[in-house]
Amino acid sequence: MRRALVTMLLAGCTVGPDWQQPKVETPPAWRIEYVQAAELANARWWHAFGDPALDALVEESLRQNRDLVQAAARVDQFLGALRTTRSQFYPQFGYVGEAARNRTPERSFTTYDASLSAAWQIDLFGRVRRQTEAAQAQVYASEQGRRGVVLSVVSATTTAYIGLRALDRQLEIARATEQNYGRSLRLFEARHKGGTVSEVERSQVESQYRQAQAAVPSFERQVAQQENLLSVLLGRNPGAIARGKSIEELLDPAIPPGLPAALLERRPDILQAEHNLRAANASIGVAKSLYFPTLSLTGLLGYSSLSLSTFTGSGASASLAAALAGPIFTFGGIEGQIAAAQASEREALGFYEQVVLNALRETNDALVGVQKLREEYDALARRTVALRTYARLSRARYEGGTTSYIEVLYAENELFAAELAGISALAQRHAELVNLYKALGGGWVDGADPLKPR
Repeated sequence: MRRALVTMLLAGCTVGPDWQQPKVETPPAWRIEYVQAAELANARWWHAFGDPALDALVEESLRQNRDLVQAAARVDQFLGALRTTRSQFYPQFGYVGEAARNRTPERSFTTYDASLSAAWQIDLFGRVRRQTEAAQAQVYASEQGRRGVVLSVVSATTTAYIGLRALDRQLEIARATEQNYGRSLRLFEARHKGGTVSEVERSQVESQYRQAQAAVPSFERQVAQQENLLSVLLGRNPGAIARGKSIEELLDPAIPPGLPAALLERRPDILQAEHNLRAANASIGVAKSLYFPTLSLTGLLGYSSLSLSTFTGSGASASLAAALAGPIFTFGGIEGQIAAAQASEREALGFYEQVVLNALRETNDALVGVQKLREEYDALARRTVALRTYARLSRARYEGGTTSYIEVLYAENELFAAELAGISALAQRHAELVNLYKALGGGWVDGADPLKPR
């Protein structure tokens, strides 16, 4: 009987707009389509690079990254706020104990009072329900925020590792080129002393050598800084990072499938913006409920005594009261709160729509980038092969006396730059695949979340 009464009291009318899913127009397809045989977007895609060292780094970042610690704490904050809000559905019980020393012309005496109190504000017009709806939406939004951090941490760790392996390879190229040019410089210095080459040619060779020599400390600096970046992502102090496969040995993960509409269901930032919009919508109802009266029930059961040990004297007392309170004139106070809540809801809606548009742009950019960077890398690889032939033939022509060293210098410098550019393009190609998986979201986020129950 009491449960039925509570249900009836809580089932009063709820003011304010009910939640409706915002309608967003999405294109029927991406600008570039790929035929797929499996739902790859829900897999732990970083394993597809085929490097156990990368897999270990990603797992460590998921356990230790400080951004994830902060994101988890934000979820706990909103869960605490939700629990506080929900508590208003139920009666609140308390107690009071008091001892007072009293003095009259005739005598002095001490009184002791103890009482139990109960208070219950019945949610007739849905104010607490709307507050709870908003708090629940904020919890969901914070959870999606945490999913977004998981996605960002995995993507950033993978991209940073790819960048590190690219810098490692470029450092190897720079060191090998420095050694090669150093041998040429020693040869030309010997020839210059023997009078077979001019100072101009010797200086040209030295200039070429110094260029490669300067590239070595530059790449060493970048490698150290990249290791420091990865260390922070892993929640470590700056230091060395374990390596696995070379940049050329990393495999290309397959292109994940998905239609534009699927982004609305799996991208954490879109879902977070949607739940924030829902919280803003519920806040309008909270503001509108201020127009309506509140019904409060209070009760008190107490006992007074002149003796702490026996509690005898004036005896027991009890009271039960009901209070109905509501506004008459607020001079625009409530209207202002409603207007502010409605403006916040419009802002949240605009933000949600902007997040969706950005998600569509990021995914289209990544799809185009994957295809075009692959084409760019293939062209650069073919150019590098051609420049190796050009450099070899130019040196043979120079040794045969049919051309000047300027041609050799140009060919070898072009080859050096092309080899470095080819590695950069390969790293960008891998990184663009990471961007694509990040842009599409995917169910793998829940499986990778270290705080999700297994």
